Amino acid sequence: MSLQEKFEKLQNDFTNLDPENIGAWPLPVKVACWLLAMAAVVVLSYQFVLKDQQAKLATEAQKEVSLRSEFEQKVQDAANLDAYRAQMKEMGDSFSALILQLPKDTEVPGLLDDISNNGQQSGLNFEAIDLQQEKKADFYVELPISIKVKGGYHDFGAFVSGVAGLPRIVTLHDFVIIPAADDNKKTAPSGDKEKPAKDDQARNSEELAMVIMAKTYRYKSAEDTEKDAAKESAKANSKDKKQPDKKAADSKKGKEGGK
Repeated sequence: MSLQEKFEKLQNDFTNLDPENIGAWPLPVKVACWLLAMAAVVVLSYQFVLKDQQAKLATEAQKEVSLRSEFEQKVQDAANLDAYRAQMKEMGDSFSALILQLPKDTEVPGLLDDISNNGQQSGLNFEAIDLQQEKKADFYVELPISIKVKGGYHDFGAFVSGVAGLPRIVTLHDFVIIPAADDNKKTAPSGDKEKPAKDDQARNSEELAMVIMAKTYRYKSAEDTEKDAAKESAKANSKDKKQPDKKAADSKKGKEGGK
């Protein structure tokens, strides 16, 4: 029997199949049906089971790479742990040294004396030293000090260098330098029409007036923290009291409007 005849016979077998009598089907047809059924099972299994499992496998593989990288980083950190501890100790010592430079409340007058003595040694004449309102930060309190002095330009330079060399932390801001003659005109009485002597004019032409804002810092003590907490609590209580009063006032207005 030729191949064509075999094909025609198989085609006739498929054409004449009786769905109600599967047992009478020819063997090649049964084998073909079983193969088709197995192929369908494989495709459906992959589509509904294996595909999701493969996605989970890819996700877990990515997690493995991330965990491996994290593990390697931790191993490296563990190997450098002693160096990190030494660095942290060094930073802690540096921070403690800086903290010690912050004056306490009782040391602020001494700091003002140091600034005043430094200015006098530099040849400056102090016009005013005014303490401003304190400004509180996270762990320190900033105290601005307004300073007004008169003197020569190089005297100012010596004063700034001297302040920078103080053992405490003092920063200088907002420099304003004008001729002392102009400053005298601003502060002189309007009715004073006398002209200064020639020697005074020569001296004033070389003399300058400087206004500078110095800032020093002190510890933010536990007492300061407690005061801040008390203020915040008082503000919160004040807001809570105002809200019922406002509601009562609104209710009263509503009743009066209804009448």
